[in-house]
Amino acid sequence: MDFLHNQLAVVQRQLSFVATDSIDWQSYVQAFSWIVCIFESYLLLRQYPLYSKTAPPPALAEHFTAEVFAKSQAYGKDKAKFSLVSGLYKQTVDSLMLHYGAYPWAWNVAGRIVGKMGYSIDYEILQSIAFSAVVYFASSIPSLPFNIYSTFVLEEKHGFNKTTPSLFVTDLLKGWGIGFVIGAPFLAAFLWVFKWAGDRFVPWLMAFLITFQMIMVILYPTVIQPLFNKLSPLAEGELRTRIESLATKLKFPLKHLYEIDGSKRSSHSNAYFFGLPWSKHIVIFDTLIKQSKAEEVEAVLAHELGHWYYMHPTKMLLVSQFHIFTILGLFPAFMHAPLFLRAFGFDKQVAAKPPTILAFMLFQMILIPLEAFVGIGMNIVSRKFEYEADQFACELKDRLKAEDMSNMGDRLGRALVTLHVKNLSTVWVDWLYSAYHHSHPTLTERLKALEMYKPTSAKKEL
Repeated sequence: MDFLHNQLAVVQRQLSFVATDSIDWQSYVQAFSWIVCIFESYLLLRQYPLYSKTAPPPALAEHFTAEVFAKSQAYGKDKAKFSLVSGLYKQTVDSLMLHYGAYPWAWNVAGRIVGKMGYSIDYEILQSIAFSAVVYFASSIPSLPFNIYSTFVLEEKHGFNKTTPSLFVTDLLKGWGIGFVIGAPFLAAFLWVFKWAGDRFVPWLMAFLITFQMIMVILYPTVIQPLFNKLSPLAEGELRTRIESLATKLKFPLKHLYEIDGSKRSSHSNAYFFGLPWSKHIVIFDTLIKQSKAEEVEAVLAHELGHWYYMHPTKMLLVSQFHIFTILGLFPAFMHAPLFLRAFGFDKQVAAKPPTILAFMLFQMILIPLEAFVGIGMNIVSRKFEYEADQFACELKDRLKAEDMSNMGDRLGRALVTLHVKNLSTVWVDWLYSAYHHSHPTLTERLKALEMYKPTSAKKEL
């Protein structure tokens, strides 16, 4: 532990200028956040002309009718225009909040709220919770019209929306309520670790965050998700038999197999698994069950079980933990830097003893350009895992010595095509846009890879 702290101390010495030099951090954040926003807009403008193509890629020509492809292109074009406008709007709102001192204002409002509750400003954690609530509402309300437009205009126009106005409002209120019920205790504990551990907070905070993630793995599906969707045991039949048989053969620790009423809000479809290492649950959207044959849904689940087999969720967790460790390792230099807060308009009294929540929030803004590159790196790792899971599904015949799985690659290919057709997903994708935004390979890339995996399986037979 001392070795870790000594190495982190070296990093802090390199960043000591943060506490001593007067730097215009606010202008830095403004400039780089706009650079990222403009770059994302540029990517959309690169992608946009592809929505004018009149035919799908040759490899997909047999899978798309002219009518379905035209609908897919129109949907993609509308989403691109919406993303361009909403992205610029969000950046403008964020920029104005920063320029006009919304965060110092929110801290002062939080102080008055705490004061009316009978507490002094010495109760930093309580004021930090109030501050987070004020900032959340101040930043989310301006984006509400775009959320409404996305749901009731964009998705409605293309036949995907199933959400009623009353359900939309109910979901919004539930989200706010859950955010407070879970977010307030989490933030209190998060800040308490800082106070308790002092400058040696990094390993303790890492332990706290991992513990919280494990708790959420249990709470989300059992407590939170049922507030929004109904999870029912998958009905007896061919699909259930196929999935249970596959899970047994792979020794997948399946505890529950659910069907979720995703059609309650949207026509989009999906499937996923969750749970602790010794107890897993599979969830299949009712839309996927309606849109695909049982053997194709089984192939989708075979792909998902490939992620489990290769421990992809655990590996991604380790990658994300390293990312968090890097961020926390850099933070102490900003944690005790009055000049840092002063650069964002906080008065001398507040900046003299920087509240942890303020320093951490502003520090995250500093990382905006770095996080853009981290996102690309995470996409590269995620895509590699997707290819591995696809290959796992294709090789099930050899792994399980099961002849009935010899065409799993073909089934998975048909399932992927069906998902793209039913979801009107984009099939013409600019490479740079995809590298930045997509955690999965494109449909064309995956189908090409599936074809490559077939000979591998055949060679093993020889």
